[in-house]
Amino acid sequence: MKPKVITLSKWFEVFRKLNLVHLILESFITKPSNRGLKYIFTNIVTVFAVTMFFSCEGYLSETQELNKRNKMPVGVAENFVLKYTDSTKLKAVVSGPVYEDYSNQEFPYREFPKGVHVDFYDDKNQKSVISANYGIIYIDTELIDMKGNVVLETHDGKRLNAPQLYWDRNNQWIFTEGNYIFTSPDLNMKGVGIDFNKEFTVVSSHGNTGTAVVKESEETGKEKQ
Repeated sequence: MKPKVITLSKWFEVFRKLNLVHLILESFITKPSNRGLKYIFTNIVTVFAVTMFFSCEGYLSETQELNKRNKMPVGVAENFVLKYTDSTKLKAVVSGPVYEDYSNQEFPYREFPKGVHVDFYDDKNQKSVISANYGIIYIDTELIDMKGNVVLETHDGKRLNAPQLYWDRNNQWIFTEGNYIFTSPDLNMKGVGIDFNKEFTVVSSHGNTGTAVVKESEETGKEKQ
């Protein structure tokens, strides 16, 4: 930590207020005992320590205030809609009631502090959706971090609930390292950690428990009769 520079006059003012100037002068005139010198020395050290503490504290407060000012967004919008296209074909739509642009930061990002909604489309233009209480887009990596009551619903009836979910837009990959609950017409499961492509055709579950619904074919049914 870089403390403030304290001038000699400031030190003298502190000493004067604590009546240490008088004690020091008196000690040299009357030649006090070692015990007296030790007492005065202890007070001086205490003053130095207290002054340095408040100097550092003041510097920290100023730094925090400066960081707060530097973190101001370059743009704020309401009911914002951000569209992603590939060769003029719509791939995703990210929207939210409040949008804040922090592209002026060292690690630039876009933030949706009051909720985010994502519509994404597959090659057949079938839409799946993700909603969350909070969202942040890291501009350099195109990684979207969604938190708070995250719900993913696919066009074919699959559903995933999780407290946090990431969407890697560049690789079209969705994942979480936290808890999740997955339901579909033929499979129900829950666990910790899962990742999959946006079509939900490739799934890697890190650890789960659940039940599967096995449908009998017509031929199997006839054989049992």
